[in-house]
This record gives sequence, C-alpha cells and structure tokens, in this order.
Amino acid sequence: MFHRHNPLQWMEAIGYARQACARIFRDGGTPSDALLVFGLRSPETCRDWSVAVDRIAESLCTRRLGKAA
Repeated sequence: MFHRHNPLQWMEAIGYARQACARIFRDGGTPSDALLVFGLRSPETCRDWSVAVDRIAESLCTRRLGKAA
C-alpha cells in the first residue's frame, strides 16, 4: 500500500496502532471498538484488524488543524 507520509513516521504509527489494537483485542474488543477509541467512525462495522491498524496509523500521521479561537 502506498502512503504519502514519511516512512519513519509511518512505521512508528503502525507500531503504535498495532500495540493499541493488541491491547483492545486482549480485553475482548473488536476492530470497530479500536477505531472508536481513536475517534474514528466508520459507516460500516470494521471486522478486520489489519484495516483498523491501517486506519489508526493513517489518522496518527495526518496533521490535524486546531480549532480557531
């Protein structure tokens, strides 16, 4: 899969996302639960952990703009 992020940043984000998903899985959660923890909503129920990891990593790499005062 092609990503437009810095490779080092992407690998760090993937590692963090995998670790977070592993903890959620261990506690009996689902991939959809993992997405909700990171504030990601999906129109359909996510049933694949690899998709959840990729979406979480993508959100970690995406620069977010702060709210205007």
